[in-house]
Amino acid sequence: MPLAESMISSLKSNKRVMLDKSKRFRKTLGGYDKNRKRNYDFPEATPEMLLEIRKKLKREQNILWFKISVASAIIITILVWMLVAS
Repeated sequence: MPLAESMISSLKSNKRVMLDKSKRFRKTLGGYDKNRKRNYDFPEATPEMLLEIRKKLKREQNILWFKISVASAIIITILVWMLVAS
């Protein structure tokens, strides 16, 4: 019986010592406020801009694919060379 009582008293004292973390973030800018309205100023995207973005992303993907292919080929070549050499 004393074990359970000591556990309960330990839990209660730990709970009293803990800080109220919800009070820390109540007045920060990232808080939730129902009255405040979010205003975002996004630029208008024209079809030409979207086409340029698409081409740029495709070019980046092609470069990334080429780098991965070259690195894989080099690693496979080294592994095969090590296997044959041993």
